[in-house]
Amino acid sequence: MTNTTKKNRLKNIHCSVRFAMPRLRVCVIGAGAAGLAAARHLTSELDAFDLRVFEQASRVGGTWVYTENTGIDERGIPVHSSMYRNLRTNLPKEVMAFPDFPFPSEWSSFLSHQQVLKYLEDYASHFYLYKYIQFNSIISSVRPLMGKDSQKPLWEVAVTDADTKESQVLLFNAVIVCSGHYSVPYVPIIPGLESFPGLVMHSHDYRHPEIFQGKRVVILGAGLSGQDLCLHVAKCADKVYLSHKRAVLRCILPDNLEQHRPIACVSVDGTVQFDDGQERRVDAILLCTGYKTSFPFLHDDCNIQVRNNRVTHLYKHIFNTKFPTLSFIGLCYRFCIFPRFHLQAQYIAAIFSGRKILPPEDMMNAEEEKDFREILSAGLREKYAHFTLDDKWDYDNAIALLAGADMLSPHYKDLHKHTFHRREHFLMDYKNDEFILTPDGMWKTV
Repeated sequence: MTNTTKKNRLKNIHCSVRFAMPRLRVCVIGAGAAGLAAARHLTSELDAFDLRVFEQASRVGGTWVYTENTGIDERGIPVHSSMYRNLRTNLPKEVMAFPDFPFPSEWSSFLSHQQVLKYLEDYASHFYLYKYIQFNSIISSVRPLMGKDSQKPLWEVAVTDADTKESQVLLFNAVIVCSGHYSVPYVPIIPGLESFPGLVMHSHDYRHPEIFQGKRVVILGAGLSGQDLCLHVAKCADKVYLSHKRAVLRCILPDNLEQHRPIACVSVDGTVQFDDGQERRVDAILLCTGYKTSFPFLHDDCNIQVRNNRVTHLYKHIFNTKFPTLSFIGLCYRFCIFPRFHLQAQYIAAIFSGRKILPPEDMMNAEEEKDFREILSAGLREKYAHFTLDDKWDYDNAIALLAGADMLSPHYKDLHKHTFHRREHFLMDYKNDEFILTPDGMWKTV
């Protein structure tokens, strides 16, 4: 028998053993961008995985599904989406796309939310994902059932039909949490806010600026949402006071906008006092104060704790260090989100399939603590534990390397940096920029 014949015979034996092995039953929670990325990469290995995706809405897209509804929907479920009518992306499509599925070339660089939703629907169709998704399905409980292998429990998942309210309990070998963290508003404690006579709204419930027509409005928070919404609201409001603790925005802003320090207190007559003592009488307060990370369906036995938006115990912001068959996609923020989902999903698939192996639990916990100490050393608070600092590209490269996947093209980093600079100095104009990708893997303006 020749060496080639021996190699082919061994290869055939290996393949037959792999196909004979039972497939890993995997539950994916959520069919937004993160859940679709997980489904796309796990279904590329159908010999290894038996996949089901549960989505509480009636369509894919997650937070990109726009609705005029706020509060509780017609099924008695809290509205998930924070999308507003005139939203356009704060990053160009050239750095938003999944690396294996570009946006249509004829679309503008900065997209409407309708275009992003259409893109996600097309992504789901292109990779034949719809047949794995069970819509109108709410995950009410996830808990581990311990067996002989202390690191690989079975996962008991309780699923409730959003319409009929009937529940079923299913068992899985692994769970991937892709439910997002932009749906539970964070409302800061502000003395006197409860007795403010005017309108108080969180950005989660904001849909269009006409609600502030002719009003004097304080917008609290100057993150990406606060900066964007102050431009929208200023078109209808009589006066806008952008209240924040960041450095003063040094770019052209609407003529009817003033910047102020954070709110110190609110009076019953509608007066807002800022922490430098200045006061303004206003009709409305719009809170752009972010969101609370929440996974109410995770049982205490899951070994996952959430405090001040920090989720522990997680390796690389993805894997439960005690039970690695419970993983998360999308906890990191301020980055090119879809490309990172793409990489994290491939890493999960590589670990779940056994192609890659995680370090021991104590080493994973030690690295998590080291990363957190670096966040604190950078002067950030606990709630920024999943902020990847200026090394976010190092993180992406590390995940790609660990997953055995292709690293992101250099244009992601370079164009992201360019866009950040343009937003910082030309907030009112930067979304008019247009880009194209070049054959050498970079970009240019058009």
